[in-house]
Amino acid sequence: MVETTIRPARGLIDTSVVIDLEDLDSTVLPLEVAISSLTLAELAAGPHATDEPEERARRQDRLQRTEAAFDPLPFDSEAARSYGRIYAAVAAAGRKARGPRAVDLLVAATAHASSLPLYTRNPDDFRGLEDLLNIVTI
Repeated sequence: MVETTIRPARGLIDTSVVIDLEDLDSTVLPLEVAISSLTLAELAAGPHATDEPEERARRQDRLQRTEAAFDPLPFDSEAARSYGRIYAAVAAAGRKARGPRAVDLLVAATAHASSLPLYTRNPDDFRGLEDLLNIVTI
């Protein structure tokens, strides 16, 4: 008997997955992949966050390929409302929701508002959100 895994129809991938996307086995991803506009913002900052010309060029290339491949989900009023719930869950878990973690949590709010599972390479960034969001580690 051959066992098959049913892939979800749609899911949101975070920035960590976008960065490694070309190296991933596509069968670990949902059939339709979405990104948040916040991921584009992180990728747009990437080339400016390094002084190494070769790395800057790689990051710029990744940004341009991502912009061409995706129509990102906006951080809209639904996502803003979801962020309140995300923030409360993180605080209840005894973690800080501000600082370096803030953009990750805004991405999580986008997934929550869109009722999509969130695919990540960094599950610790989303610890405490398991009751609100389906977090898939790849």
